[in-house]
Amino acid sequence: MGFTDLLDQVGGFGRYQWIHVILISLPGLMTASQNLLNNFVSGIPVHHCKPATNQSLHDLGRTYQVTVSPPGSGRATHLNISLNASELQTEGCVDGWSFDQSEFSATTVSEVTWDLVCSLRPLKQMIQTIYMGGVLTGAIVFGGLSDRFGRKSVLIWSYLQLAVLGCSSALSPSYTAYCIFRFLSGMAMSGIILNGVSLKVEWIPTKTRTVVGTLTSFFFTFGQMILAGLAYWLRDWRKLQLVVCAPQFLFFTYSWWYVESARWLVLNRRSEEALKGLHRVARINRRPEAINKLTLEVLHSHMSKEIESSRSSFTAFDLVKTRRIRRISICLTAVWFSTSFAYYGLAMDLQKFGVSIYLMQIIFGAVDIPAKFLALGMLSYLGRRVSQVSCLFLSAVIIFANIFVPTDMQSLRTTLACLGKAFTSASFTTVYLYTGELYPTVIRQTGMGFVSTMARIGSMAAPAVLILDEVFPALPSMVYGGAAVLASGFACFLPETLNKPLPDTIEDVEENRAQRDRSSRIALGRNRVLCWT
Repeated sequence: MGFTDLLDQVGGFGRYQWIHVILISLPGLMTASQNLLNNFVSGIPVHHCKPATNQSLHDLGRTYQVTVSPPGSGRATHLNISLNASELQTEGCVDGWSFDQSEFSATTVSEVTWDLVCSLRPLKQMIQTIYMGGVLTGAIVFGGLSDRFGRKSVLIWSYLQLAVLGCSSALSPSYTAYCIFRFLSGMAMSGIILNGVSLKVEWIPTKTRTVVGTLTSFFFTFGQMILAGLAYWLRDWRKLQLVVCAPQFLFFTYSWWYVESARWLVLNRRSEEALKGLHRVARINRRPEAINKLTLEVLHSHMSKEIESSRSSFTAFDLVKTRRIRRISICLTAVWFSTSFAYYGLAMDLQKFGVSIYLMQIIFGAVDIPAKFLALGMLSYLGRRVSQVSCLFLSAVIIFANIFVPTDMQSLRTTLACLGKAFTSASFTTVYLYTGELYPTVIRQTGMGFVSTMARIGSMAAPAVLILDEVFPALPSMVYGGAAVLASGFACFLPETLNKPLPDTIEDVEENRAQRDRSSRIALGRNRVLCWT
């Protein structure tokens, strides 16, 4: 007996679960906008120096240097225009820059007094690094808070924080203020993602987790294409920032309807609230008979072992407390870091492909659709471990293959990059589901927060690696591919969770290991007997 049996009594995957999953997944449409927003709000328009205000074209003895920087080139082209000059003279852009508005009407790069070009160009990418730093911090902070205060309350707060601070960032008067708002918005994003995943998984029966987990990840996929449409429509970065953050007020409003995780309530000795939640789910699922049958005594009998275990307090140190949990944490650290590292390395520099940035965003979103259907099939029939290893290894193979494609074959390079991004996206889909199944309920959010922290470190490191392109063009791809290969090796040591109930305590995880070891010894013994006979 366990909580899965209780879910079956109140309707399994019924009406409540459908509504619950859809409402929690809807914010995913805007999650992609937040993570990839810097591609558009900080896009680099074609630009050149403004002519000196105190001189005209009839000035003599002067040579003007006009600097033109095509987007994504990383270099400036200098055109010296001599005007009957007796000697050549050059100077920097002392009167500022003039930005072409055909692709972007206004970005943080072209913002008056910001001018994030030339020597200030690294500050453009710093915005994304600071945002991911906020996501990292949020993973640490909100992961622990939700295990202490509940999934629902932290999720509600995260919606409100992103709504207020995200919209405020559109009104930023300075670069510093904008970076601060983006950092705090990143923290809220972690709270939304981590608590949304846990609250969703903890109300879903075991047999439907794979399908639901994979299909709901399509909200993020469609969100990438929605971002492209919004960015094409709103070429001003402030308007775009406001539009992608305002829907969070709607998500905040309806999030009060969620039912707190009954698993978490029971394990935190709040059984009366858990019982009320189960009764409410039974009513929505049209199972009135379950309301009379489901009492505190029945609830405690189903979860007696978990309740006994919950009398102990848990911290981040419990992630390395036992041998099996420690191994899971180490392997997941490598998988999360490398998946995020490769994903954002491919997705955060769309201007380098030489085609419309809006078209590239749609293509990068569209390739996720077949990739996730592939992930769904692999997860359902091959299991979690094989799926995780395969996605990481294939993404590495494609990234390495792109190194040997000549730069003038831009179409092939773009196609391979899209395939690489598709497999890293499938890896993300797998690891989100896999992690929620590997960690027990008592430390699930702490574990999710910890490994998500590693993912954010990877996403922060990815833009920095792109700078190595100036040293050796193939170096970034070698680093991204090498990390993916290494992570696929670590994933081989993770236990399989296909069709297994969610563990609620650390003891459940250790018992699963002990049962597997006993099965292995029995099988080994049988093989020996067969050999002797």
